Amino acid sequence: MGHITSRLKHELVEAIPAAVFFFIAFQVIAFTQALMLRQYGIQVSTFVTATIAALVVAKVVLLADLLPFMSRFRKKPLIFGVLWKTIIYMIAALLVSYIEQLLHFVREHGDLARANRHLLDEVVWPHFWAIQIWLLIIFLVFCSLRELIRILGRERMARIFFGPSGTRVDQGHE
Repeated sequence: MGHITSRLKHELVEAIPAAVFFFIAFQVIAFTQALMLRQYGIQVSTFVTATIAALVVAKVVLLADLLPFMSRFRKKPLIFGVLWKTIIYMIAALLVSYIEQLLHFVREHGDLARANRHLLDEVVWPHFWAIQIWLLIIFLVFCSLRELIRILGRERMARIFFGPSGTRVDQGHE
Protein backbone atom coordinates (compact mmCIF):
# COMPACT_ATOMS: atom_id res chain seq x y z
CA MET A 1 0.00 0.00 0.00
CA GLY A 2 2.91 2.36 0.76
CA HIS A 3 4.30 1.87 -2.78
CA ILE A 4 0.95 2.82 -4.32
CA THR A 5 0.66 5.91 -2.11
CA SER A 6 4.23 6.90 -2.96
CA ARG A 7 3.57 6.42 -6.69
CA LEU A 8 0.35 8.47 -6.53
CA LYS A 9 2.16 11.24 -4.67
CA HIS A 10 4.93 11.24 -7.28
CA GLU A 11 2.36 11.38 -10.12
CA LEU A 12 0.56 14.27 -8.45
CA VAL A 13 3.77 16.25 -7.94
CA GLU A 14 4.75 15.62 -11.57
CA ALA A 15 1.33 16.79 -12.80
CA ILE A 16 1.27 20.08 -10.86
CA PRO A 17 3.48 22.22 -13.17
CA ALA A 18 1.65 21.05 -16.32
CA ALA A 19 -1.76 21.44 -14.67
CA VAL A 20 -0.94 24.99 -13.50
CA PHE A 21 0.42 25.95 -16.92
CA PHE A 22 -2.63 24.61 -18.77
CA PHE A 23 -5.00 25.99 -16.12
CA ILE A 24 -3.71 29.52 -16.73
CA ALA A 25 -3.63 29.10 -20.52
CA PHE A 26 -7.14 27.63 -20.73
CA GLN A 27 -8.57 30.25 -18.39
CA VAL A 28 -7.17 32.97 -20.69
CA ILE A 29 -8.81 31.26 -23.68
CA ALA A 30 -12.11 30.88 -21.79
CA PHE A 31 -12.05 34.51 -20.68
CA THR A 32 -11.31 35.66 -24.25
CA GLN A 33 -14.15 33.51 -25.56
CA ALA A 34 -16.55 34.90 -22.93
CA LEU A 35 -15.60 38.47 -23.83
CA MET A 36 -16.12 37.85 -27.53
CA LEU A 37 -19.52 36.19 -27.02
CA ARG A 38 -20.73 38.88 -24.65
CA GLN A 39 -21.22 41.33 -27.54
CA TYR A 40 -23.86 38.93 -28.91
CA GLY A 41 -25.58 38.68 -25.55
CA ILE A 42 -24.32 35.15 -24.98
CA GLN A 43 -23.23 34.44 -21.43
CA VAL A 44 -20.93 31.47 -20.99
CA SER A 45 -19.63 29.88 -17.85
CA THR A 46 -16.39 28.26 -18.93
CA PHE A 47 -14.28 28.35 -15.75
CA VAL A 48 -15.12 24.78 -14.73
CA THR A 49 -14.82 23.49 -18.30
CA ALA A 50 -11.42 25.16 -18.74
CA THR A 51 -10.26 23.80 -15.38
CA ILE A 52 -11.29 20.25 -16.24
CA ALA A 53 -9.72 20.56 -19.68
CA ALA A 54 -6.45 21.74 -18.09
CA LEU A 55 -6.39 18.71 -15.78
CA VAL A 56 -7.19 16.34 -18.65
CA VAL A 57 -4.52 17.84 -20.92
CA ALA A 58 -1.95 17.75 -18.11
CA LYS A 59 -2.69 14.04 -17.63
CA VAL A 60 -2.55 13.40 -21.40
CA VAL A 61 0.87 15.09 -21.48
CA LEU A 62 2.12 12.94 -18.61
CA LEU A 63 0.81 9.77 -20.25
CA ALA A 64 2.28 10.74 -23.63
CA ASP A 65 5.64 11.32 -21.93
CA LEU A 66 5.66 7.63 -20.98
CA LEU A 67 5.71 6.60 -24.65
CA PRO A 68 9.17 5.35 -25.64
CA PHE A 69 9.42 7.50 -28.77
CA MET A 70 8.88 10.82 -26.95
CA SER A 71 12.63 11.22 -26.31
CA ARG A 72 13.50 10.55 -29.93
CA PHE A 73 15.33 13.86 -30.45
CA ARG A 74 16.97 14.20 -27.02
CA LYS A 75 20.50 14.61 -28.45
CA LYS A 76 19.48 16.96 -31.29
CA PRO A 77 19.02 20.75 -31.07
CA LEU A 78 16.06 21.67 -28.86
CA ILE A 79 13.82 22.72 -31.75
CA PHE A 80 13.53 19.11 -32.93
CA GLY A 81 12.31 17.88 -29.55
CA VAL A 82 10.02 20.88 -29.11
CA LEU A 83 8.34 20.42 -32.48
CA TRP A 84 8.15 16.62 -32.10
CA LYS A 85 6.51 16.79 -28.68
CA THR A 86 4.19 19.60 -29.78
CA ILE A 87 2.94 17.43 -32.65
CA ILE A 88 2.53 14.36 -30.42
CA TYR A 89 0.66 16.34 -27.74
CA MET A 90 -1.59 17.91 -30.38
CA ILE A 91 -2.46 14.50 -31.81
CA ALA A 92 -3.07 13.07 -28.32
CA ALA A 93 -5.27 16.03 -27.34
CA LEU A 94 -7.24 15.75 -30.59
CA LEU A 95 -7.79 12.02 -30.04
CA VAL A 96 -8.92 12.46 -26.45
CA SER A 97 -11.26 15.31 -27.41
CA TYR A 98 -12.66 13.37 -30.38
CA ILE A 99 -13.25 10.22 -28.31
CA GLU A 100 -14.88 12.24 -25.52
CA GLN A 101 -17.27 13.91 -27.95
CA LEU A 102 -17.91 10.69 -29.86
CA LEU A 103 -18.87 8.86 -26.66
CA HIS A 104 -21.41 11.59 -25.93
CA PHE A 105 -22.99 11.09 -29.36
CA VAL A 106 -22.85 7.28 -29.10
CA ARG A 107 -24.89 7.49 -25.89
CA GLU A 108 -27.34 9.78 -27.64
CA HIS A 109 -27.64 7.90 -30.96
CA GLY A 110 -26.60 4.37 -30.04
CA ASP A 111 -24.77 3.63 -33.29
CA LEU A 112 -21.07 4.45 -33.76
CA ALA A 113 -21.35 5.39 -37.44
CA ARG A 114 -24.41 7.60 -36.84
CA ALA A 115 -22.74 9.15 -33.79
CA ASN A 116 -19.65 9.99 -35.82
CA ARG A 117 -21.77 11.54 -38.59
CA HIS A 118 -23.66 13.69 -36.07
CA LEU A 119 -20.42 14.70 -34.41
CA LEU A 120 -18.92 15.88 -37.70
CA ASP A 121 -22.17 17.66 -38.64
CA GLU A 122 -22.45 19.50 -35.33
CA VAL A 123 -18.87 20.70 -35.08
CA VAL A 124 -18.63 24.47 -35.38
CA TRP A 125 -15.58 24.39 -37.60
CA PRO A 126 -14.36 28.00 -37.16
CA HIS A 127 -14.52 27.51 -33.37
CA PHE A 128 -12.77 24.14 -33.68
CA TRP A 129 -9.91 25.58 -35.75
CA ALA A 130 -9.55 28.60 -33.45
CA ILE A 131 -9.15 26.27 -30.47
CA GLN A 132 -6.65 24.13 -32.39
CA ILE A 133 -4.54 27.20 -33.21
CA TRP A 134 -4.58 28.21 -29.53
CA LEU A 135 -3.65 24.66 -28.51
CA LEU A 136 -0.77 24.61 -30.98
CA ILE A 137 0.65 27.83 -29.54
CA ILE A 138 0.11 26.66 -25.96
CA PHE A 139 1.78 23.31 -26.60
CA LEU A 140 4.66 25.02 -28.42
CA VAL A 141 5.30 27.33 -25.45
CA PHE A 142 4.86 24.47 -22.99
CA CYS A 143 7.28 22.18 -24.85
CA SER A 144 9.82 24.99 -25.26
CA LEU A 145 9.77 25.72 -21.54
CA ARG A 146 9.98 22.05 -20.59
CA GLU A 147 12.94 21.45 -22.89
CA LEU A 148 14.73 24.51 -21.51
CA ILE A 149 14.08 23.28 -17.97
CA ARG A 150 15.36 19.83 -18.93
CA ILE A 151 18.60 21.30 -20.30
CA LEU A 152 19.19 24.10 -17.79
CA GLY A 153 17.59 22.56 -14.70
CA ARG A 154 14.76 23.84 -12.53
CA GLU A 155 16.96 25.80 -10.17
CA ARG A 156 18.81 27.63 -12.94
CA MET A 157 15.55 28.48 -14.73
CA ALA A 158 14.13 29.81 -11.47
CA ARG A 159 17.25 31.97 -11.00
CA ILE A 160 17.04 33.20 -14.61
CA PHE A 161 13.37 34.19 -14.23
CA PHE A 162 13.26 35.30 -10.61
CA GLY A 163 16.91 35.97 -9.77
CA PRO A 164 18.71 35.03 -6.57
CA SER A 165 16.98 36.66 -3.62
CA GLY A 166 14.88 38.88 -5.86
CA THR A 167 17.77 40.52 -7.73
CA ARG A 168 18.10 40.67 -11.50
CA VAL A 169 20.38 38.14 -13.17
CA ASP A 170 21.73 40.62 -15.75
CA GLN A 171 22.53 43.54 -13.42
CA GLY A 172 25.78 44.41 -15.14
CA HIS A 173 24.42 44.29 -18.72
CA GLU A 174 22.16 47.32 -19.04
